[in-house]
Amino acid sequence: MSTRRSWLALALAQATVLWLPRSAWSQLRWPENPFQAGVASGSPGTDSVVLWTRLVQTQPEHAAALRSAGVQTVHWELAEDTQFRQILRRGQALADPALAHAVHVEVGGLEPDRWYHYRFLAGAAVSPVGRTRTLPGPQAAVARWRMAYASCQKWEDGFFSAWRHLLDEDVDAVLFLGDYLYEYPGTGSRVRQPSGGWVLTLDDYRRRYAQYKSDPDLQAAHQACPWILGWDDHEVQNDYAGVHPGYSGTRDPALPGDFAQRRSAAYQAWYEHMPLRASTLARAAGGVSVRVHDRLLIGRLASLHLLDGRQFRDAPVCTRDGLPGSSTVRPEQCPAWMDTRRSMLGEAQERWLEQSLATADTRDRVWSLVGQQTVFGQRDFRPGPGQVLTNDGWDGYAAARSRLTDALQRHQAPNPVFLGGDVHANWVGQVKADYARPDSAAVGVEFCGTSITSRGGGNAQTAQRLAENPHFLFADAQEHGYGVAEFTPTQLRTRLRVVDDVTQRDTRIRTLAAFEVLPGRAAVTRTA
Repeated sequence: MSTRRSWLALALAQATVLWLPRSAWSQLRWPENPFQAGVASGSPGTDSVVLWTRLVQTQPEHAAALRSAGVQTVHWELAEDTQFRQILRRGQALADPALAHAVHVEVGGLEPDRWYHYRFLAGAAVSPVGRTRTLPGPQAAVARWRMAYASCQKWEDGFFSAWRHLLDEDVDAVLFLGDYLYEYPGTGSRVRQPSGGWVLTLDDYRRRYAQYKSDPDLQAAHQACPWILGWDDHEVQNDYAGVHPGYSGTRDPALPGDFAQRRSAAYQAWYEHMPLRASTLARAAGGVSVRVHDRLLIGRLASLHLLDGRQFRDAPVCTRDGLPGSSTVRPEQCPAWMDTRRSMLGEAQERWLEQSLATADTRDRVWSLVGQQTVFGQRDFRPGPGQVLTNDGWDGYAAARSRLTDALQRHQAPNPVFLGGDVHANWVGQVKADYARPDSAAVGVEFCGTSITSRGGGNAQTAQRLAENPHFLFADAQEHGYGVAEFTPTQLRTRLRVVDDVTQRDTRIRTLAAFEVLPGRAAVTRTA
């Protein structure tokens, strides 16, 4: 589509239920299974959910035929049972090449707090059956909500075997916090290779997503339950910040002048490949913009604020040699470090969060969940006097972090729990009101999760860093997996689930550590 307005109109039309006559169905015959990217659901509401798939042909001649065939129509069905004997909703939707033949169906009129099954049909081809659910009603008494949180799945660093084990966790939803894919070219990995070179254009991002989506374990995790989706930097480029390019090493051929176009292409591809509502798209003078931040209410049990810490953040300051991207910094040597105008979330998102925290809907819950990209608490990497902090995470935006914790206290948000990712390590501890004062009160707790596969730094310095940052009680930078957080009115129980070896497809999983948090106490207790 040639204009931003027509692109948005296409997305909205695609998400609308279309009741077309049988004659309007595409008659394209599929030489390959068109549902090789699997199915997914997400953006759950109390009475609605988004169903997703993408039509794919992998052989060059078949892919060319699909492109030349143009818009396809896809039939979808939603039922109470896996055999589809009791179909509750059905319809047709557009799969347009302008959006990579992706399908986003927004199904409304559903019952709250209920599991459903869904599938897609294209001609004689039938997709796998997915399982999804709606959120409880805002005033419902919820006895239990179990949610997995995860991030950072680098193709070449290992197999996505952790996702297969997720099927046994009986979770209500997955909270994915970023780095769904990586933009790097092929490496010398002996596990598996990413497709193509550097990911720079819309077609590049589409091909890389297609490769990631082909993983059977990742597909199975999407089929199991709805996903609540955030993002981080590698969906675009390592360490990018808002409109400012990042830095992936001297081999990255992307120049700063090309970054706006690259970011716009990456944002469109992310929308195309995730179960998102068309309303997440927004007009932007510089190209495609996607609204990621959102609030979900899980009955009277919890509120979940999902934050976007990438799209609107200010550039990091005091980077090494003036290069874009991240660096470790000694704050006393960086005059701009405490500039109170700098933001991780941007002024509009900060204002939205403040207003949301002030509402009775948020305050009248047992738990206040905050899903965001990275470690929230301060991590000093220098033992003894003085500090060395990274400028890419919340440490590089200390004033913005203080505004967030101040807002939690000012509006008496009940029992804040921060969930994060990004750093390829598990960090568990308390969130402090003021990290400049060791005796500062704790205002919440934090569970920052490790990676699905992406390599961490190892544990050689973990004990030293825990000693330097006593507001954390546990850290591990060696293992890979996900976290499972189970919320009830009387406690939060969290298990850190890790696989034995990400380089093996059939690796086993185990619990690395387990923790408990009780309402009314901003403290974490290790239970295993």
